[in-house]
Amino acid sequence: MKNYLSTQNKQLELIGEEVAMKQPAKRVNIISLKLVKEHSFLYPERNVKSPDDAYKLLKQFLVDVDREYFLVVCLDTKNQPTAINVCHIGSLNASIVHPREVLKPAILSNSASIIVAHNHPSNDPTPSREDIEVTKRLVEAGKVIGIEVLDHLVVCTDKFISLKEKGYL
Repeated sequence: MKNYLSTQNKQLELIGEEVAMKQPAKRVNIISLKLVKEHSFLYPERNVKSPDDAYKLLKQFLVDVDREYFLVVCLDTKNQPTAINVCHIGSLNASIVHPREVLKPAILSNSASIIVAHNHPSNDPTPSREDIEVTKRLVEAGKVIGIEVLDHLVVCTDKFISLKEKGYL
């Protein structure tokens, strides 16, 4: 059986096993993960059938903010939204998004699929090269864990762009 050795462990071996063995025991935390409901609202349409539906759902969260917000809409098997998570709040023109952070609320919500969205405070919904790259990474990560990324919307005050409709998904 092979040992799990990271680069740091290999460096400790170079210092000498005697020094490494004198370290105190490592404390390991026992944890549980919980999803916390902060707020809720009624969604009369019940399920999301199109990018227009997703825009109507998300517009209220993204239109009046002064920075980039990246949201994750968690959906059940009937495309009914079960949760919306503000995954990241960026700066005026950038948001750093990692698949791990995007898919975490989807996993905790037992989602079948997700729709992601972010706003452009400039009011120009044209997707950037980074928007397209992040979308491709999210789609691939979703495939690995079995959560489909249905769409990525770039939302502005009175217009939006669906990356699915543009052929990036």
